Amino acid sequence: MQALLKRAARFARSEAPVAVLGETGTGKEVVARVLHANSTRAKQPFIAVNVAALPAELLESELFGHGKGAFTGAGSARRGLFEAANGGTLLLDEMGEMPSPLQAKLLRVLQDGEVRRVGENKSFAVDVRIVCATHRDLAERVREGQFREDLYYRLKVLTLEVPPLRERIEDVLPLAAHFLADEKTKGRGFAADANARMLSYAWPGNVRELQNVVKHGAALAVGGEIRLEDLPEELVRAPARGPSAARNVGATMQTMAEVEREHILRVLDACSGSQSEAAVVLGVARNTLWRKLRSYA
Repeated sequence: MQALLKRAARFARSEAPVAVLGETGTGKEVVARVLHANSTRAKQPFIAVNVAALPAELLESELFGHGKGAFTGAGSARRGLFEAANGGTLLLDEMGEMPSPLQAKLLRVLQDGEVRRVGENKSFAVDVRIVCATHRDLAERVREGQFREDLYYRLKVLTLEVPPLRERIEDVLPLAAHFLADEKTKGRGFAADANARMLSYAWPGNVRELQNVVKHGAALAVGGEIRLEDLPEELVRAPARGPSAARNVGATMQTMAEVEREHILRVLDACSGSQSEAAVVLGVARNTLWRKLRSYA
């Protein structure tokens, strides 16, 4: 993940389209927001749209806008997301599901930098950086005839692949602690049995599933700790990962203080030693980070 974020920071300096690839729930939108936040467009809009969530007719209007009277119910002109994101970044999530007719229109926007509202015959320029995210294999979609080859190569100029959580098990406990802090449950942590189960679980739903597990545990916990019985039943009953994974889990069993220390040092390294940037990423005051680093000396 450190290597991925460093690569994202380098990509942020470019204006080229970026394809963020990875399984559902791995945090592709988070990576897209990191790209935007580190770019010269950071003060301009970041807008995300889930391509798969809207029918083709509505998606076209949502992206490009429509003119007055373009269709029944269009009593006035409406700008689309390309206009709303002008100067900033537009994230097209689940890009692999975009209908073929819209793929052709998107290709023209990328080639010409111009948008035409539905029902109008006049185009106008927009300045938008496109980031697309998908859990699909776009190359396979091209071979199947489901995705335009010319659009594929236009979008896939720069690529970031977000690894699934099962391949970065060392991130599970720091992420769980982070999500628990968001639950505003003062003084609450995870018991050893809960930590062990989270480390041995395969996380098919990735980071999104972990966040929901933490919410579930925080809601059910009675005392100062979230115990194994407070976690969702499907996680408690799921088979543990294979023997090699179990050995890795054993090797990574640490106290929460040790997990926190390693996480802070990793973030500091990813920020090239900048305590100010690391404090922002960690969501703590700079003085708090300084005190923690001093205690590690």
